[in-house]
Amino acid sequence: MGNLIFLSGQAAIDQIGGVVGPGDIDAQIDQAMANIERALNAVGSGVDRIFKITVYLTDMNNFESVIKMRERYFDKPWPADTTVGVSALALPELMVELDVIATRP
Repeated sequence: MGNLIFLSGQAAIDQIGGVVGPGDIDAQIDQAMANIERALNAVGSGVDRIFKITVYLTDMNNFESVIKMRERYFDKPWPADTTVGVSALALPELMVELDVIATRP
């Protein structure tokens, strides 16, 4: 597992602990992905090295935004993904949470 990176619980939380984009699924996805990118870069990896992503959505009506996320952040072939509908996340304002597995060069 030396070349694998596991990130869990990535949500729309900014660097000072505030929730970004309450009520805006796309803003929340963008913040969660920015957090993922920052964490992966810190260990010498990057978003392009993600091969598995799990998406937790509090409203499955927002699934279209997950499809758009794939197109914005990843190249084909897209990472394997699982989307799960959940009743709530850690904070009531959160609409999405991401877990990823990536490799390190």
